[in-house]
Amino acid sequence: MPVSPRRATLATVAASAGVSVATVSKVLNGRSDVAPATRSLVEALLRQHDYVAPTPRRADVTGLGSVELQFDADLNAYSTEIIQGAVAAAAEAGVGVVVSIRRADRTAAWARGLVAAGRRALIAVTSELTTGQLAALAKARLPLVLIDPLNLPRTRVTSIGSTNFAGGLAATQYLLSLGHRRIAYVGGPAAAACNQARLHGYRAAMEVEGAPVLPGYVQAGHFRYHDGVTGGAAVLDLPRAPTAIFAASDETALGIMEAARARGLRIPEDLSIVGFDDTQIAQMASPPLTTVRQPLREMGGVALRTALRLAAGEKIDSHHVELATGLVVRGSTARVAPA
Repeated sequence: MPVSPRRATLATVAASAGVSVATVSKVLNGRSDVAPATRSLVEALLRQHDYVAPTPRRADVTGLGSVELQFDADLNAYSTEIIQGAVAAAAEAGVGVVVSIRRADRTAAWARGLVAAGRRALIAVTSELTTGQLAALAKARLPLVLIDPLNLPRTRVTSIGSTNFAGGLAATQYLLSLGHRRIAYVGGPAAAACNQARLHGYRAAMEVEGAPVLPGYVQAGHFRYHDGVTGGAAVLDLPRAPTAIFAASDETALGIMEAARARGLRIPEDLSIVGFDDTQIAQMASPPLTTVRQPLREMGGVALRTALRLAAGEKIDSHHVELATGLVVRGSTARVAPA
């Protein structure tokens, strides 16, 4: 059917597809109880009709509706801190927060489905978004805020982060102040912006001190426990093993602790470890973990308030905000043992 010059409605799409309005709504909301052939037909017609869900009124933004808080992987201690901050800010604003895990098919239908479900904005955490996905969100008029984005899109996108370079610098400088010179870095994805900043801080501190970064001393991962186990094993099995390791997350640090214990190393007597995030697991570790505090709850709250301002059509002062990090010293670090 030719595209109508008027704004398409759910009824328009349903009539074209020969299905009910409820079925079209299910497709928009990503429901699984729709036959694959029907779903494909409806999605094609949504694109053909250039369907965009009605934009909520300004009053709805501040008093009703919800914000989607989407993560790229299974929830962990890092995620919990972000959620706590976002939920607290949402309660003050009178809106709800819907937590989800990233869907594989981030398409135009996905963006329209979020709007149709009543989302006022999307907060994506440690996400990697393509130009097409950003365009789909813009077309659906759905405001986007990124927290610790893995990539920094060329398009002007609002993002919230922390002073990752300063945190990496402080962690490494502290280990150097304890007399360590053989310091390794077990990080996150090599291309992730936050990981690169922490790694650059580590390298800068090592260079200023004249401490060499030996071959094999930098390992990449995904900020997870098992990355610490494998990355820790890789550096601890080197001919010149490090006496200290800076981990790019608390989870990674705990994995390194396990790799060290499996090799009969004591922490901090034989190996000092510094993490990054200062989640609850840092305090529960044995020994408690020295780490760089990333203000995750504050980041969640700032992201939520920023998302609502964008949804209300307000201008924001900066498209990128960095909150300060700080070193928290606990029991996982000590002066280097004499040779």
